[in-house]
Amino acid sequence: MDLRNIAIIAHVDHGKTTLVDELLKQSGAFRENQAVAERAMDSNDLERERGITILAKATSVEWHGTRINIVDTPGHADFGGEVERILSMVDGVVLLVDAAEGPMPQTKFVTSKALALGLRPIVVLNKVDKPDAEPDRALDEVFDLFSSLDADEDQLDFPHLYASGRSGWADSDLKGPRKNLDALFQLVINHVPKPRQIKRQGEDFRMLATTLGADPFIGRTLTGRVESGKLKVGATVQALSRIGQKIEQFRVSKIQAFRGLGMQEIDEAVAGDIVTIAGMSKATVADTICALAVAESLPAQPIDPPTISVTFGINDSPLAGRDGKKVQSRVIRDRLMKEAETNVAIRVTDTPSGEAFEVAGRGELQMGVLIENMRREGFELSISRPQVLLREENGVKMEPIEEVTIDVDDEYSGAVIEKLTGPRKGEMVDMRQSNGKTRIIAHVPSRGLIGYHGEFLTDTRGTGVLNRVFFTWAPHKGAIPGRRAGVLISMEQGEAVAYALWNLEERGKMFVGPQAKVYQGMIIGEHSRDNDLDVNPLKGKKLTNVRASGTDDAVRLTPHVQFSLEEAIAYIDDDELVEVTPNAIRLRKSFLDPHERKRQAKAAN
Repeated sequence: MDLRNIAIIAHVDHGKTTLVDELLKQSGAFRENQAVAERAMDSNDLERERGITILAKATSVEWHGTRINIVDTPGHADFGGEVERILSMVDGVVLLVDAAEGPMPQTKFVTSKALALGLRPIVVLNKVDKPDAEPDRALDEVFDLFSSLDADEDQLDFPHLYASGRSGWADSDLKGPRKNLDALFQLVINHVPKPRQIKRQGEDFRMLATTLGADPFIGRTLTGRVESGKLKVGATVQALSRIGQKIEQFRVSKIQAFRGLGMQEIDEAVAGDIVTIAGMSKATVADTICALAVAESLPAQPIDPPTISVTFGINDSPLAGRDGKKVQSRVIRDRLMKEAETNVAIRVTDTPSGEAFEVAGRGELQMGVLIENMRREGFELSISRPQVLLREENGVKMEPIEEVTIDVDDEYSGAVIEKLTGPRKGEMVDMRQSNGKTRIIAHVPSRGLIGYHGEFLTDTRGTGVLNRVFFTWAPHKGAIPGRRAGVLISMEQGEAVAYALWNLEERGKMFVGPQAKVYQGMIIGEHSRDNDLDVNPLKGKKLTNVRASGTDDAVRLTPHVQFSLEEAIAYIDDDELVEVTPNAIRLRKSFLDPHERKRQAKAAN
């Protein structure tokens, strides 16, 4: 059977996963009456809720005797650890671009990786039926993007199609019949080369592991493309590291291939196919799985270093253990180690106390997703403020810089530029205006972006779009001021009283409502000044036997601020923690006792 391996790359929300759904439907991968969830490829709960792809997934369709393996890649740079290695498994890419928005920053990140590997892209201008679609402008922008990324002549001469993934059609002509996706299937078969490995059937078996998984029944699994030779179930193979060192020798217990949406067990893997194998105990991503006679490992993409770290600790607040079942440090450590096994972009280290663990990763979103998954599994945690990881080069302290691309209405551009280039130490590199919108591109230290997103949404009245992607390492830019306001700290334990909160409203905004459980050292609001203030949210109204006319009406409270997990983590200061349980997100001081806090502040100064 003929084989083609392609990856679909696109910016977040440009319709990648929806298009794959339609390809599966039209190729007959589903039965007529089969119930299929929308965005079938985004299988985990968080992916569905957030509408983003977190993990790369593969599927395969058959069309007129050709099997097409399709890999759906994440668009967020936080999960970029996946993207680079996946592109080394495929022979072509389909670049999906929203006809209204044009190419976006995340498209740039993935496309630069694909062009560098010499892949020739097919461009699909999606959502051309949107009222504000400008497919011709989007096409010109794609060409400009490719030339700015040093594409060669072949890559610049790319074929393109107009499409609507949701309506299930693609056509080479904008005024075409708009019936189905046949034009896309045909273009993939004609334009994407057959896997190079097919010619190397007679050689020894070799495969580069690109993604790592864990199955409760068969243990560790590695997915990759067979580079040469064949592999049968039961064969003994070895794993070599990137520098050619032997890691282990093992017997292959299972081989699975992607067929439609599911995995199917097969007896033999052939060169060119993308398969998942089981049986290893130590081999991981970027290792070469090969026959015992092979001595050299395959070239592999290095894994990008983490840029931020967060400390995960046990929940030691007075309300600990009421919501979650998993509260001991041993259980938290096991879960984090299991995560680090399957997610190569994460590094876990023990802290000297042994009660907390430092988790380093690629970005706040990646950390937020891990914490959210853990709280849903019943864990209780205390989380520190994210710290940016620095490194030294020739005695100079270096920090990560990110390229930030912002689209805002013209009226808000001034406020955004002022915040980025002022206290956050960013440098503006480009600014373009069209149709009442401004696109700003700036290089900002990662430290300056922690906690900025919420502020950005306030400054742009929720209309701005911010995208960030790792740009380079640069010399440390000096101190960046943190949160300017102080906080209101509860000095009592119990349930908050509406009357007390109403009296405290003149002091600042509240983070808790009436009857919320509070404890000493818990942060219940933001102070209107820059110092912290201890307050009593349990103080009720003094009762007298005199009836006052009109003053006993119900207390009217301003709605309190409710933080999402990422907002809470970004909001806290260095001496504060976020308490995360399955049902609650609370902010607290690291030291709950006020005298202890004063002692620590003195020692720090």
